[in-house]
Amino acid sequence: MLIRDPSSLVIDKLCDWAKGQNVAVACFYLDFASQKAQSPNRILSSLLRQVVGGLETIPAKILQTFRDQDMVIGGRKLGLCEIVEMLQDISSSRPVFICIDAVDECMTQYQTKLLDSLKKVVQNSPSTRIFLAGRSHVRDQVEKHLAGRVVAVPITLTKDDITRFLRAKLEEDTTPDAMDKGLEEDILKSIPETVSEM
Repeated sequence: MLIRDPSSLVIDKLCDWAKGQNVAVACFYLDFASQKAQSPNRILSSLLRQVVGGLETIPAKILQTFRDQDMVIGGRKLGLCEIVEMLQDISSSRPVFICIDAVDECMTQYQTKLLDSLKKVVQNSPSTRIFLAGRSHVRDQVEKHLAGRVVAVPITLTKDDITRFLRAKLEEDTTPDAMDKGLEEDILKSIPETVSEM
């Protein structure tokens, strides 16, 4: 059995469930290697694009806002407040699931703005649900900014989970001759022990 990232499984399940319903699912994965480029504006813009992309017709208010921005010399990107307002407007007319994976990879100076923006979206859109995945050290920040609107569910892997995942990955190896049984057993022994100590 291949163990997948639990957040990926949740997002896959949500997307499958939303098919054929008037429900939007928008996802963003924060990548450690691209932290500086992943500002709250870019994250929420991406989520907005996904939600708008799923609509049959784009609301007139959103079209007008974009047209107004294009009229400014050289065009202008939307500000965070405008993006939040649009997400509020769209999600007030239909259920929206916003999924952000690896929220712990968000730069500290961006994290507060991102969480506060999500709080505003949820406050004005009761049918919006937010799914955040990340390492446990961001839990306090999430609970602080989304107070009263968050349920934290810790997910921990056991040594057996890690070993099964490693076995599955080793079976996919396209160059099996590059590793002998001794190295494979060493990997299967040392990595689960190291991870479980973290």
